Amino acid sequence: MGNRRNSNGGQELQKEVGAASLFAPAYGNLGSNIYFALGLVAAYALGLTPLAFMAAGILFVLTVLTYTEGATMFPEAGGAANFARHGLNDAVSFIGGWALSLDYVITIAISVFFAPHYLGVFWEPLRHNPWDIIAGVVIIVILCTLNVLGIRQASGVNIFMAFADLAIQVVLVVLGIVLLLNLNVLVSNIDWSALPASNNLIYGFTLAMVAYAGIETISNMAEEVNDPGRSIPRAAGGLVAALLGVYLGITVISMMAMPVYETGGSYTTDLAGEYASDPILGIVDNLPIGLLVEPLRIVIGILAATILITAANAGIIGISRIQYSLATHREVPRILGRVSSRTLMPVVAIVVFGALAALLVLPGNGELLADMYAYGVLLAFTVAHLSIVALRWRRPELERPFRVPLALRLGGHEVPILPILAVVGTLIAWVMILIYHTEARYVGTAWMIVGIVGYVVYRRRQGLSLTEAPEEEEEAAPAPEIPEVEYADVLVPVTGSRISEEMIATAARLVSNSEREEKPVIHALDVIETPQNLPSRNLHLEEIIPEKYQQAKEALDEARQIGEEYGVEVDGYTVAARSAGRAIVEEAQKLGVEVVMMGVPRKRSLRERIFGSDVDYVLQNCPCKVHITLEEPES
Repeated sequence: MGNRRNSNGGQELQKEVGAASLFAPAYGNLGSNIYFALGLVAAYALGLTPLAFMAAGILFVLTVLTYTEGATMFPEAGGAANFARHGLNDAVSFIGGWALSLDYVITIAISVFFAPHYLGVFWEPLRHNPWDIIAGVVIIVILCTLNVLGIRQASGVNIFMAFADLAIQVVLVVLGIVLLLNLNVLVSNIDWSALPASNNLIYGFTLAMVAYAGIETISNMAEEVNDPGRSIPRAAGGLVAALLGVYLGITVISMMAMPVYETGGSYTTDLAGEYASDPILGIVDNLPIGLLVEPLRIVIGILAATILITAANAGIIGISRIQYSLATHREVPRILGRVSSRTLMPVVAIVVFGALAALLVLPGNGELLADMYAYGVLLAFTVAHLSIVALRWRRPELERPFRVPLALRLGGHEVPILPILAVVGTLIAWVMILIYHTEARYVGTAWMIVGIVGYVVYRRRQGLSLTEAPEEEEEAAPAPEIPEVEYADVLVPVTGSRISEEMIATAARLVSNSEREEKPVIHALDVIETPQNLPSRNLHLEEIIPEKYQQAKEALDEARQIGEEYGVEVDGYTVAARSAGRAIVEEAQKLGVEVVMMGVPRKRSLRERIFGSDVDYVLQNCPCKVHITLEEPES
């Protein structure tokens, strides 16, 4: 059975994501962080909270540049782990991947812990222990169950929620500037006597880094981008502009809405008190808009909770992808990357890491979660920056659709200045966490030690080098390009059903009567749809979903036999894709076929689409003619 494979022999997914589709989920993940990070940072940075966010934002900009260069070079899932695998070695790749695993677990835990606080607009007890803990654990159980069952959230919903989130945040900033702007309040917030102690300011700065966690989304989705060299830089640029603008605006108006005041000989703000766990609601409550406050509270409560729950679900998908990637490269036991043949979901990884996230919610300590979040984020960022520096030095011949600007030539090698500055910055910030964040120092370090020890034991037992890639995982030389078929007449999607067999026979009769000189070929395409949790490369379908793979093989063998009866060659192959409709259109474009012939079941009621979403998509987007045959009942 023919397959569309990469150089490692694994299936690759169809490319179907543009800059806007890449920007939206990235902003959804990153933009959700402000809903809990603002209160945590303000408790320590006080009136300098905007400064703490902007200082962390500088490191974020440098990190976005690094990830953009890496993701356009290697458009594969894995982020820092993937960059390190190419630029350094497997051991460093595992360290980056294990730090990312911590990030994803904390993403799940911290998002579901703070989501109930915003739902407190409907039921006040959700803003306090134990109900916030109970609700958080219940949300994790529901999300993990839905993912295990293979029930996925529509990408269109994610995109809508991300842009709705951005719109509401912009509206809040505009309202705050118009109704709350008071330079005297801003000045009093940074009065010498009200300034935080230096150690508290550093603590607040390191906490502010959690507001910028989630950039991995861009690298994880890079493998599905139509044109990585153009789309990724555009999405990254838009992300930086939107996030820094919104964060600056929200932090400034929050300090005007809830200014610093003295109590008991020390200074504080309501951001660190009454609204510590739902700071955006604090802004709304202090807007002088009268009767509109309550409706806006409800809108913010629903939107914030939904965005946070969506971020938690993205964390589950993220941990699924990173564990699948690590298992594929034999950096963790393969059971963690094993997927269900029915739902294509890595059940073991979802259950294990979902349970860990639930355990972290139980103490009901949001600050501890944020500390550990910052620990993992900064360690992963450091690995990513080091990897890009190493790649510039060791592999200058690689094509780089995007290059981080500013570099020096040293002994015939290129040394990128900004990634080096970023390494210094993220490493210093990580050391500050070790110094000032006691709980994160012990829990985060324990996480890394357990992982590294497990990695060493696993690789030794497998007889593998700690640093070198296993032989079967080493990159093969790119296969020579096969010239496109000069005459590609008909594309027929097959499913093994009676109607798809009839379409093969119809196509065979059609091309066998052709009077053209070139030998006609029927392209029989079997699309296997895969969920978001799996990366788009190295998909060994015969291993992870043997039943579906075998069904596809049998369907294509039957198509070839039908072609032989008519004396027509049938070229059968499979592709892995998020959407069958998109895959069919892309294959039609690649092959330059004259017609796509599809057999589809007849819908049973007028409430259903006439043909179905995949066929509708093909009809609307296919560059050639489309022939549709409705299946009639066998009777």
